[in-house]
Amino acid sequence: MRAVDIIIKKRDKQELSKEEIQYFIDAYTVGEIPDYQAAAWAMAVVLNGMTMQEITDLTLAMAYSGEAMDLSHIVRLAVDKHSTGGVGDKTTLVVEPVVAACGLPVPKMSGRGLGFSGGTLDKMESIRGFRVDLTTEEFMQQLRTVGLVLTGQTADLAPADAKLYALRDVTGTVQSIPLIASSIMSKKIAGGAQAILLDVKVGSGAFMKTLEGGRELAGTMVAIARLTGRKVVALLSDMSQPLGFAVGNALEVREAVGMLHGQGPADFHEHCLVVAGFMLALGGLAGDEKEGYRMAEMALNEGRAWQRFRELVSVQGGDVRYIDEPDRLPKADLIQTVQAPRSGYLKEINAQVVGEAAVLLGAGREKKEDSIDHAVGIVVHHKVGEHVESGDPLFTVHANKLDLLNEACQRLLEAHGWSDGPVEALPLFYDIVS
Repeated sequence: MRAVDIIIKKRDKQELSKEEIQYFIDAYTVGEIPDYQAAAWAMAVVLNGMTMQEITDLTLAMAYSGEAMDLSHIVRLAVDKHSTGGVGDKTTLVVEPVVAACGLPVPKMSGRGLGFSGGTLDKMESIRGFRVDLTTEEFMQQLRTVGLVLTGQTADLAPADAKLYALRDVTGTVQSIPLIASSIMSKKIAGGAQAILLDVKVGSGAFMKTLEGGRELAGTMVAIARLTGRKVVALLSDMSQPLGFAVGNALEVREAVGMLHGQGPADFHEHCLVVAGFMLALGGLAGDEKEGYRMAEMALNEGRAWQRFRELVSVQGGDVRYIDEPDRLPKADLIQTVQAPRSGYLKEINAQVVGEAAVLLGAGREKKEDSIDHAVGIVVHHKVGEHVESGDPLFTVHANKLDLLNEACQRLLEAHGWSDGPVEALPLFYDIVS
């Protein structure tokens, strides 16, 4: 086979065979196909799409391009959760210990933030000493003995996806449902997931801006799961405003700790219990998601989820004093609360603008090599639909540089939209694809 023939075939809107896809991915992974040819192929996919069979074949080729984990000899059923990313999305920090406290093991590999979407690993590294670089052997042993793991992806897991994603990021080929769906699902399959809960975010602070785009992505990933013998449910959830109130690594850990103690924003609380309920149903511990919701609520209210989170932090080297006493978490030097400039109903809190303001402060990355300031971030004080009086606290900025604080404040004022008349609250979830 020749790479150029495969590129031409996809350019001409023809369906690639399983063998052609396997050859292209294998050869690109080992360096036999150069970046410029891979970029041409990716652009052809962006322009012409792929059939479901092509997408599935691509997913499996990337999933098995390196090490693939088999968890079946450790747990009866490995249930994973994946969020497509959002602003203030610290769900994993609560859902994972909640589900584990109900008796369902959770092997979780998470990522770092890039752009205005935060990363779970960055949040957990706010806790001094917490390790996110477990080896495969450590991952397996911890899953076996503790039933709870939260770490980064090893370099040997789906290396084709890592290489192709880096290329897509700089060649304008990120925006493609087949490439997005196969990237996500390849990592889940390589990580040993037999059942997957997909939290597909929709709105200004999400990768998918429209409900239609979210449905297409969710439907594609569900179809991949079916064709590869995995159980899956996809939830379409709102990301037009931040989830919870806190945006920024240490601030989000603090909010998650509060939630594990039964205190926290209502939307964050409900979101976590719904996601946990579906995971428990997927794992067979609950008859359906409603029973799973009740089980998750009990684990949270009885403090069992908090104890599992504490165990997770301890076993991965974290200093538990940082969660027992959240005031130990990194703090910014400059903290400023801005009051509402007028009275009225909030019709918008643009999540993307909030996320970009957090990146400006140093809470996120513009480029993969950028460093993170765990102390900085934003706390919004209201939700869309609420009535706010002039002079009420609107948001609080945590910064370490005065010029960045001032710029962030200006952007955040612009992120808030106002209405003189009542505004409906945003829904937490739009749809379920299963």
